[in-house]
This record gives sequence, C-alpha cells and structure tokens, in this order.
Amino acid sequence: MSTRVGVVGATGYAGQEVIRLLARHEAVEVTVAMTSSTGEEARTLPALTGLWPGTLTPFSTERLVAETDAVFLALPESASASLAPVLLGHGVRVLDISGAFRLTDPERRQQWYPATPDTAPTAVYGLAERRRTALKNARFITCPGCYPTAALLALEPLVDAGLVTPDTDIFIDAKSGISGAGRKPNVRTLFSECHGNVAAYGVFGHRHGAEIEQELGHAVTFVPHLVPLHRGILETIFTRVAPGTTNGRLEEVFSHAYQDAPFVRLRGANLPEIIHVAQTNFCDIGWKLDAETGRVVIVSCIDNLVKGAVGQAVQCLNLALGLDQRTGLLP
Repeated sequence: MSTRVGVVGATGYAGQEVIRLLARHEAVEVTVAMTSSTGEEARTLPALTGLWPGTLTPFSTERLVAETDAVFLALPESASASLAPVLLGHGVRVLDISGAFRLTDPERRQQWYPATPDTAPTAVYGLAERRRTALKNARFITCPGCYPTAALLALEPLVDAGLVTPDTDIFIDAKSGISGAGRKPNVRTLFSECHGNVAAYGVFGHRHGAEIEQELGHAVTFVPHLVPLHRGILETIFTRVAPGTTNGRLEEVFSHAYQDAPFVRLRGANLPEIIHVAQTNFCDIGWKLDAETGRVVIVSCIDNLVKGAVGQAVQCLNLALGLDQRTGLLP
C-alpha cells in the first residue's frame, strides 16, 4: 500500500518541487496539496500539468489528519511552528522544510525562530548522508537549510576525522541563486536589483550560520551572496588541515564518509560547478590542498531547491520508511 502524502504550501518553489518529485515516486501517493491559507479557491498548477493530476485546495488541518500518513510543510517558519505539533499529535509523520525546528539551543532558537515554542517536539535533523541511523523510522524530521547542507557535507568528514581541529578558522563563501529567497517579493530579489549584480548579505547575521555551527560543533565565518541565477549553490570553503595531511588522506576520508552515499559525488581536483548539479539531488564536492602550508580549499555545489530542500526531504522520507533512498530521485 502506498504512503499517503500531503503537501502544504504547494504554491511556493519548494512546494511545487516536492510534488514534481513525489508524482513519480513509486511508493507514495500525493493525496492532498494545499495552499497556506483557508480563503483561496481550488485550482490547478500549470507547472504540474501532465505530472500530477490533482487540484490545489485551501488549507485544512482536518483533511491533512484524515487523508495523509505523512506531510511535507513548505511553509514560513511561524506557520510550521504551530502546525507541526498538531499533526504529530494526530499520528501524522511530518517533514518540515522550514527552519522552525532546526536549532536546539533555546536562546539561538528564540533569536532566529521566535515563533517556535519552547515546548516544541524534538525533530531529527535530516542531513541524510550523515544522520541515516537517526532517520530510520523517524516521525518528525526537520530538513536542513540549503547553505548548511552544502557546508556540512563538505566539512563534517574532515572535522570528525580530526583533520580540522577546534582552533582552526573556517571561512565559508557561499553563493546562491534567487529562488533561495522564496517567491515572496522584496526589493532584494527584484530583477533590476539582481540582474548583472552579485551582493553579500547577512554577514554575521544569517540564521544558517548558527545552524552550521550547531551541527558542525565548530565556529565558522559564513558569508552568503546572492547571484543572478534562478537556482543553485556554490560554496567555496577555506580552512587548514593538520600538519602532514596529504591529498591522499583527504581523499581517503571523503571516500570513507560517502562510500554508501549515492547522492554525493567526489570530484577531487576537478572542482564542481552549479551547472553539474542543477535540477538534481546530488552534492558535488571537490578540493585543492597546498600540502606545504596545510591550506585547503573545498568547493561544494548543490541545487538549492532539490538537495538543499525538497529532494533531501524525499530522501529522508525514504530512509524513514525503510525504502531505498534513491526512490523517486533517480531513475
């Protein structure tokens, strides 16, 4: 029997993307796709014509409880913060694509996600390649942010292996396409502001910096940039590795970490590019080492809407259900 799945916030970039992926998933059925409000009329989504035969309907908690086994929340943080506990209380599995439940420290959570209650249920952090055991049978999954996904997949193996020590500086220069800001219009994402322009933002003031530090257990200097692309993230990461570390050792550490990870592709000295991962659930990681000084530059690329959001969420659902993690994501 197929798992009945609902999507809330289906008009946004992430919501439409998750329906597109689930429509070809052999083990689930999208039974409900909803807007984020109760006052909208039922309608179809042009981008999904021929892919999914359903109709987008107004928001209804009652229908989600009655007609789904699992729900993807593609909502603003404040909406997810209130809805997720209700669904969990009715036995519905929840995969939250917002950041509402990612931070575990109460002070940091209050700083970045003030709508999330102090009594919020604990969610499994859904970095699929690195939290596979915890995701098995998980009922509540908080999907990582797009920037943290690329950064953590590149850095966690080196930190865990002791190649990047606690006193070593880590600098993350991250560049993202416009869709990472969502569909809600603002001055920063206007065509005339973005076209032909690259801009840093959120320096020492971006919530994904806190998320990266929490999961990595290491301070980082994180600087995101907006670039004039629709989708994709490229992060260039600068740090130093322990004295005597060779390129062979780096390759050994990465290969061991991702030997059973079909969505991580190690590129070594052939540094990845956004075009290589666009529209896919892959994370491509490449690196260059200056063995004399110990300086290493790591480049990590993902599609922000797929691996950085809903593709990883589908991967997490697969792991939670005991399915092959590639289901619905690879032919």
